[in-house]
Amino acid sequence: MQYEHLFGIHAVSTALKRDAQRIQRILILKGRRDERMQRLIEAAVGLKIQIEQVSKRELESLVEGSVHQGVVAFCKPIQTYNEKSLEQLLDNLDGEAFLLVLDGVTDPHNLGACLRTADAAGVQAVIAPKDKSAPLNATAAKVACGAAEAVPYVLVTNLARTLKQLQERGVWITGTAGETDQDIYMANLKGPMALVMGAEGQGMRRLTREHCDQLVKIPMAGEVSSLNVSVATGICLFEAVRQRG
Repeated sequence: MQYEHLFGIHAVSTALKRDAQRIQRILILKGRRDERMQRLIEAAVGLKIQIEQVSKRELESLVEGSVHQGVVAFCKPIQTYNEKSLEQLLDNLDGEAFLLVLDGVTDPHNLGACLRTADAAGVQAVIAPKDKSAPLNATAAKVACGAAEAVPYVLVTNLARTLKQLQERGVWITGTAGETDQDIYMANLKGPMALVMGAEGQGMRRLTREHCDQLVKIPMAGEVSSLNVSVATGICLFEAVRQRG
């Protein structure tokens, strides 16, 4: 089996708590024994997961320049979900649907940051098209700080069709577009909803835009014309959280 490298204390600790069966073994920096690392080691020992102490050079060779914080875990790939799983998730929701849709976000760093924000806002799932979307890899998981294991990442074959199916369930689709007149702070973001964020620069694709019930924008006061997609996602999601009370 092909194993992924999961790195960073928070990411590995969260995997131990939420999905320990993914982890095959853990490498830690030789000589590191601070409190956070000790808790991680104790959790792994309690789960009978193999731990090896290795050199800094060996850890760095596994993460290609990323910050590993002295720990790298060999893991099975994080589970992603499909259309059928999304239907089951929606059927079993306790409250109103609150979803995030990423249309054309291809950078794993941005995906990880969006997952982290989605988890903090209480989003039940992040939806993206199978094609031209960031993979849920070790980089995304590290940036997500545990949210990659907590928030379902649903990859769908046809995003426009999925949006239509959400509408048939009574989910209001709110898309983001810089050229619209409607301010995010004036829009109604209550009730069952899905927020659609497009790729930086290009924005949403035409078919995606056509399936939105409303378009909103973040007012920009300075010289900058747009924000990083993960920053914009945070602003929009937490305005929805504020309204939903």
